[in-house]
Amino acid sequence: MNTHESERYDPYGPAVPRTVAATEPRRSPLPVRALRAFSGAVAAGVVILCLVVIGSAYVGGGRGFPGPGAISITAHVVASVFVIVAQRIADRRDGLAAVVASVAVLAAAALLLATQWWG
Repeated sequence: MNTHESERYDPYGPAVPRTVAATEPRRSPLPVRALRAFSGAVAAGVVILCLVVIGSAYVGGGRGFPGPGAISITAHVVASVFVIVAQRIADRRDGLAAVVASVAVLAAAALLLATQWWG
């Protein structure tokens, strides 16, 4: 008998259980995934606000209108870099590390809004 013939499918043969790959990633709990998704949306909003502030400074400077100052631009750039790094950590870690990084994104956005937009 050829080895090719012995590898044929036999519908009446014994059922052999399939092995599941042991490297399948385990999903995070729903609250962690929801917090991670929300902080990702907030991080994207912070980056968009940064681009708006930079754009308004450029347009205002070109037309002679006062725009946001260097402190506001710097605060937005620093906050944008921070939330991007924190969100990457939240997306790549599980458990408490993901929660802490997501909360850091939310805290940085709240601090930016409180000091630069509402203050």
